[in-house]
Amino acid sequence: MRVGITGHRGLSEEVEKHVRELLSQAVKEYDPGKLVGVSCIADGPDAWFAEAVLDHGGRIEVVVPATEYRDSLPHWHHPAYDRLLGQAADVHETGMTASDSHAHMAGSEILVGLADELLAVWDGRPARGYGGTADVVAYAERTSVPVRVLWPEKASR
Repeated sequence: MRVGITGHRGLSEEVEKHVRELLSQAVKEYDPGKLVGVSCIADGPDAWFAEAVLDHGGRIEVVVPATEYRDSLPHWHHPAYDRLLGQAADVHETGMTASDSHAHMAGSEILVGLADELLAVWDGRPARGYGGTADVVAYAERTSVPVRVLWPEKASR
């Protein structure tokens, strides 16, 4: 089972705690020997999901939206990004250079195309910019990839 992830970054510590638990619970529903998590491994739900998959005994595949993607992520996240990238069973690239919204959406489209199901850490609101979580969810729905939304009750971002 190939499971992709999309989700909001920059969540509060309280929301992070609940989201990590929701992701852990969701991952435990899959057979670890057959689970492949597909993630862009950005800070936040992408990385938390990849860590949960590995902790559960599954494998991860990483989608790199652009060659400048790592540099566009927060400096404090680079060690986790590098560690997760090094643990990837496979790496998929868009071929784009600039880490902009178009590259991020292109990466998300590749991710959705690889997935049997998409987990979305999503508050249900419109995207704040092109390529945001709502856009990825809409793309998955248009391409008939099932989406499961994970969002803590009464949480906000």
